[in-house]
Amino acid sequence: MTTRLPLVIVLTLVFASFAHAQTTATASPSPSPMPKPGMSRAQSQRMIIATEKKFWEAWKNKDMKFFRANLAPEAIMIGDSGVADKKTSVSAMEGTPCEVTTYELSDIKVTFLNSSTAIMTYKSTQDATCGGEKVPPTVWSSSTYVMRGGRWYAASHQETTAK
Repeated sequence: MTTRLPLVIVLTLVFASFAHAQTTATASPSPSPMPKPGMSRAQSQRMIIATEKKFWEAWKNKDMKFFRANLAPEAIMIGDSGVADKKTSVSAMEGTPCEVTTYELSDIKVTFLNSSTAIMTYKSTQDATCGGEKVPPTVWSSSTYVMRGGRWYAASHQETTAK
């Protein structure tokens, strides 16, 4: 695995297959349906954005406990070295020393696919090294979140180096 995998895993966190999050495929009457009653769309959006930012802080602080607790069991990370599951991703992050000096998330957008699935897209800039190699300074990311038991979990995360 390359030294980018830990970053991809962290950012890829967001991370899971839609098949497990949905029981049946149904047509959506609007492009962004409301989340389940009890949590407004705005509340869900705030929770998803806050959780994604906490993933970045956890990466910076080498807090793998946060990853284990907030990644869905079937989470996948997608990066330039391929696809990795939750266990592989967290193990790779633990085994690759990363030093994160700064990071910033911008151009954030959350799109609800249904009441229990949302995709967050954003641009991130970072000053970091992993395994002694500089990570790409700017990437476009997408993270998929699924609602389970009243909580949003990262199910999939993907990054593309910005040009």
